[in-house]
Amino acid sequence: MASPVELLPNDYFRRLDRSDIFPDPSRPLELDVGCGDGTFLLEMARHFPERDFLGIERLAGRVSKITRKAERMGLTNVRVLNLESSYALAWLLPLGCASRIHLLFPDPWPKKRHARKRFVQPDNLAAIHHALAPNGLFLFKTDHAPYFEEAVATLALSPLFSPLPWLKPEEFYPLTDFEQQWLAQGCAINAARWQRTD
Repeated sequence: MASPVELLPNDYFRRLDRSDIFPDPSRPLELDVGCGDGTFLLEMARHFPERDFLGIERLAGRVSKITRKAERMGLTNVRVLNLESSYALAWLLPLGCASRIHLLFPDPWPKKRHARKRFVQPDNLAAIHHALAPNGLFLFKTDHAPYFEEAVATLALSPLFSPLPWLKPEEFYPLTDFEQQWLAQGCAINAARWQRTD
C-alpha cells in the first residue's frame, strides 16, 4: 500500500490542481527541488506546521526513506514526489502554486563539458517562474563557487527574477545533509535569493 506521504499523480501528462497536492490550497506551499535524503524538507515541515512542503526527488530509494521518516515524525504537512525535477516544474505542478522554491546543493557538474547539465539554466528558470506565486521566492545554495557565479550571472540577465539579500541569520533555515558534509570539510557555502517578477 502506498504511503499517504508520497504524491502519486493519477495522470503524469496533465497539470495537477493545487488540491491534488494538499487539501487546503489556502496554505502556503514550498517546494524542495532535488530534496535528497529529506533532511531539510522534514525539518522545515516540523518547524512550520502552518505551511505545506513538497519535496521532489528522482531517486526512489530516497523517496521511500523520506516517506518513512515523515510518518514516524507524524508530519501531515509534507509530501514527496518521485520524479525528475525539471519535468515536475515545467509540466506537472500547478502554475503559481509555490510561495518559495528551494534549490539546495544541486549537482554542480564540475567538468566543463558537463556544465550545460546544471539545473540553473533558462528553461528551468522559466519553469520555476511559472511554479512560483506572484512575489514568490527562489532560494539557491551551493558549495561550488563556479556554479554559483554562473547562476548569479544567469539570473542577472533574466527578466523573470530580481535579486534579494539572503535570509537574516535569525531566520530558521536548516542545513541539508550535503551542507553539513561540506561545512565539516571547511568548504565555503554560497547562497542567493531572488523574487519572481511579473
